[in-house]
Amino acid sequence: MTVHHNIPASLLIGLSHFIFSVEWGFPEEHFVRGNHGEGLNKGYPRGWGLANGNHGGGAYIFHNMTSSFSPLLSSPLLSSPLLSSPLLSSPLLSSPLLSSPLLSSRLVSSPLQVFRSGEGMGIRLDSASAFPGAVISPHYDSLLVKVIASGKDMSTAAAKMHRALSEFRVRGVKTNIPFLQNVLSNHQFLHSTVDTQFIDENQNLFVMKPVQNRAQKLLHYLGHVMVNGPTTPIPVKAKPSSIDPVIPTVPMGDPSLGFRDVLLREGPEGFAKAVRAHPGLLLMDTTFRDAHQSLLATRVRTHDLKKIAPYVSHNFNNLFSLENWGGATFDVAMRFLYECPWKRLQELRTLVPNVPFQMLLRGANAVGYTNYPDNAVFKFCEVAKENGMDIFRVFDSLNYLPNMILGMEAAGRAGGVVEAAISYTGDVSDPMRQKYSLAYYVKLTEELMKAGTHVLCIKDMAGLLKPESSRILISALRDRYPDVPIHVHTHDTAGAGVAAMLACAEAGADVVDVAVDSMAGMTSQPSMGAMVACTKGTKLDTVVLGEKHYKIHVQKQKVTPSSKIVGDLAQFMVQNNLTREEMTNMKCLRWLSPLSPPHSPPSQVLKSLPRIEGRPGATLPPLDFDALEAGLRLLHGDDITEEDVMSAAMYPKVFQEYKEFTGSFGPVDCLSTRLFLDGPKIAEEFQVEIERGKTLHIKALAVGDLNKTGQRGVFFELNGQLRSVLVKDNVAMKEMKFHPKALKSVRGQVGAPMPGKVIEVKVEPGQKVEKGQPLCVLSAMKMETVVNSPLTGVVTVIHVNTDNSLEGDDLILEITAEE
Repeated sequence: MTVHHNIPASLLIGLSHFIFSVEWGFPEEHFVRGNHGEGLNKGYPRGWGLANGNHGGGAYIFHNMTSSFSPLLSSPLLSSPLLSSPLLSSPLLSSPLLSSPLLSSRLVSSPLQVFRSGEGMGIRLDSASAFPGAVISPHYDSLLVKVIASGKDMSTAAAKMHRALSEFRVRGVKTNIPFLQNVLSNHQFLHSTVDTQFIDENQNLFVMKPVQNRAQKLLHYLGHVMVNGPTTPIPVKAKPSSIDPVIPTVPMGDPSLGFRDVLLREGPEGFAKAVRAHPGLLLMDTTFRDAHQSLLATRVRTHDLKKIAPYVSHNFNNLFSLENWGGATFDVAMRFLYECPWKRLQELRTLVPNVPFQMLLRGANAVGYTNYPDNAVFKFCEVAKENGMDIFRVFDSLNYLPNMILGMEAAGRAGGVVEAAISYTGDVSDPMRQKYSLAYYVKLTEELMKAGTHVLCIKDMAGLLKPESSRILISALRDRYPDVPIHVHTHDTAGAGVAAMLACAEAGADVVDVAVDSMAGMTSQPSMGAMVACTKGTKLDTVVLGEKHYKIHVQKQKVTPSSKIVGDLAQFMVQNNLTREEMTNMKCLRWLSPLSPPHSPPSQVLKSLPRIEGRPGATLPPLDFDALEAGLRLLHGDDITEEDVMSAAMYPKVFQEYKEFTGSFGPVDCLSTRLFLDGPKIAEEFQVEIERGKTLHIKALAVGDLNKTGQRGVFFELNGQLRSVLVKDNVAMKEMKFHPKALKSVRGQVGAPMPGKVIEVKVEPGQKVEKGQPLCVLSAMKMETVVNSPLTGVVTVIHVNTDNSLEGDDLILEITAEE
């Protein structure tokens, strides 16, 4: 079809259609009606029709022979052979047909939770009945509003339209806004001829970036907590404090230089020399990691650590290091706090640029509880170093040397400071206890020195070091290795931690671990304040001045992680009065690998159980990071980062659940800890900063009554506008019966693509089906939809019968994939 130059035109982009409207200005009127839904016909100027198109999502050209937009005829015209005016018009449509090629949405009944339009100069809105609370049913006229943009030329009009669409907020239903924005950014659309093949030739228009919808998701989370309680387990009944901690002020400007500047300037070897040459006792602060891992089940959130981080940077620049990562913090961040552990590292690095960061690496087990391929451990250390980690404390709870050496090599190759840690047990001051004698620790130290450690660590996980044993052990190691820095870690479980660490320092240790006073003692580390006071004015003076203002406002209680399995086993034996003979006969007890302690596991324990010879990770095939990343992008979109890939490599299931949670509830790490744990009180007003420069002003208004579907409406005021969310009441839901939903993570579960009635089930249990084979037929809106098999396999369970009414994603049947 020929389109003349210098003719005002409108572009109408629908959800199931892509429509050009050209205003010719002839005196007669031509009208051609096509098979398009009434939703696209209602509300348009008289004389708009459809020609030269097909209903499957091709290009439609509307002819309007009247002067419906006569006020805009004076707009400057373009020389484009098809679009000769800068006038653009776009209806925003919701609830599209399933067969729509422009948006893979399901036909559902849903209320409009939010409707806010984008306006401004050069923007005209022809509104329909769209308002918060309006229910969009499967039979609703899906036009929400028509947007018209005008400008001096095509690019200007398109830019105005794009800006207006970006400012729209439509929540509760899916719209075609992402598709429209793709069209408006398309070079061919803006600068060249567009014809009926435009969509076919530009398939990238269908690659639509999903909207973030962060504010509404956060309201959904807050509503969920208000209705159902905390989403993360709380082992105590105490409520979070209603008093926000006071954040100490910091001076303007950059913090003073610290040991990290030495590390960046001179590298790991120069750093080790500087530590060894330091005249006083150095401290590592465990408050950001092991202290709250030991006392609070690793539940201190990044939100709170960031609050105190600037103060630490300005007042504790002479710390040896700040332990803030690794150990259990990695999986707990995703599993219970629903935040990214890598983001914690990145943000703290920005706030504390001058103090070295230290992490706990479980040797060949990285930060996990299983064996990984060697390349996964090396890649993990590389990515950790790139994100700001400096010192890698590498340990194995059983001192299994091959595991430790693999971790040391990974940390060293990444460019980090290697701190090999010997797990301490027994009592070297007791001549009757010879299994873990002084000779054992000296020999193990010799192996670690050969492996190239920069710093030697004694890791007293159970708090067994006494002052005398501390002097014996550290003196022997210092005499044998006068140039290597010695770092001692303990727990104050028995209350002797401060005395033991002072003895270590006097015997030649360079660094000891402490925690801020409010997070010290018991199963945590010795008190920082006590160590500072005890060494003040002596040759071991720590020169730490700011500890009295350094406190973490805590809101949880203690449980600790798996690295103390050995201690748990001992406790289990004592509590149950088990003898050695009884333990060796327990079928649940097995050793998975030979250990480096004095002897290998007795054969009477292993009996006929299979053995793994050597280091387990050495026999695992390399991890295919490209394949893992491709799978993650398929599941979660293209926003997957290198850090996400590593999280999935360490904890596949935990990472999947974390992504699903944040996909539903948004960036909950932006919430204060009280709101995160307990939600807001009714009539409470608060602010949430979702990114720099974007702050949400929220007021909790009310929680509604239970409806027939087991949900409660929760009402908020967001930035002065009413918002509502529907939240399932978990207690009430237990007493109701609902059709099961198909799980996206389970490949063989087939769900309903749209609400409708089951017309026919075409397969039976036990029947083999091919990929693409029809399984059942649904009917909705006078349309029949065939549900096809997504894979080749065998039908195991059918969950529906003829005449059943289904909602979107209701489980139809399950298929076991063919091997």
